[in-house]
Amino acid sequence: MKFDATIVPDDLNRVPELAKAIEQAGFKGLWVPETSHNPFLSLSLTSYSTAQLEFGTAIAVAFARSPMVTAQIAWDLAAQSGGRFLLGLGTQIKPHITKRFGMEWGSPGPRLRDYLLAMKAIFRTWQFGEPLRYRGEFYTHTLMTPFFQPAPLKNFNIPIYIAGVNQYLSQLAGELCDGFHVHPLHTASYIRDALIPNIEAGAAKANRSRDDVALTCAIFVVTGATKDEVELDKVMVKSQIAFYASTPSYRPVLEHHGIGDLQDRLAEMTRQGRWTDMHELISDEMLEDFAVVADHHDLPYKVKERYTGLLDRVGYYMPYETGSREEMWQASLAGFAE
Repeated sequence: MKFDATIVPDDLNRVPELAKAIEQAGFKGLWVPETSHNPFLSLSLTSYSTAQLEFGTAIAVAFARSPMVTAQIAWDLAAQSGGRFLLGLGTQIKPHITKRFGMEWGSPGPRLRDYLLAMKAIFRTWQFGEPLRYRGEFYTHTLMTPFFQPAPLKNFNIPIYIAGVNQYLSQLAGELCDGFHVHPLHTASYIRDALIPNIEAGAAKANRSRDDVALTCAIFVVTGATKDEVELDKVMVKSQIAFYASTPSYRPVLEHHGIGDLQDRLAEMTRQGRWTDMHELISDEMLEDFAVVADHHDLPYKVKERYTGLLDRVGYYMPYETGSREEMWQASLAGFAE
């Protein structure tokens, strides 16, 4: 199991310093989400300032860009890094796609499938010189002249990860992808009994296996050096769990545990603007299911105990920052190195 870090940089000029620190500390990978900044710019700086570290998007919003635009970015980062780039894509939800990005929305699962197939066709054109003749349900790419065609890659393998929660996207990952971003709102039982069987079903369609798909996740953890720090972490993580659980997309995870009605109650609290009260609906027992609760020393061992055989890569649902939580990071790095 590889131990990764996430960064959410507000200042691009600090990315080389952060990336170097993460590589030197012993993390195996670095992930950047698409939140208030473009993730690909940070990853270009990461590539330039590191030598061995794998890095990727967790996630980049697919439908904010055409398959051609994303393919070109991925190609350049793969070339720059010598094959260390991992392309992580997600669908986002309709309001963000239509109202924030101003792009089309509809049939997100089939659209993402078409998107992946379009990118793979583009990659084959660039690597092997195949004519570009992709005509899908949502995307069409039929023009590629020498002037716009990049050189083939020395290491032709850009791993593609997608993020998801439900049946369609987990099966799609099994069929077409190299990895799957498990959402932080999950339990070990949900991964074992819902996600992995769907990934296996999708893989079977393409004569592949579960081993062909790496599962990764930035998991919820509750930890601290003192009892007060742990209690503060509990409130923060319960709030994060409540926020995600209020969204209908994540209801299947709750229903898996027979608490689907919690989504209705939390959604009603969001409509009432009671954001700061939502964590009160998350019991300590639920917290133990959705997060790993341990002190700094025991944390990596509890993580490995819970996720060995379920996740291939793991990180924490908190950004890495030099000088912050150093004791926790050092203890986890040591625990994962054993």
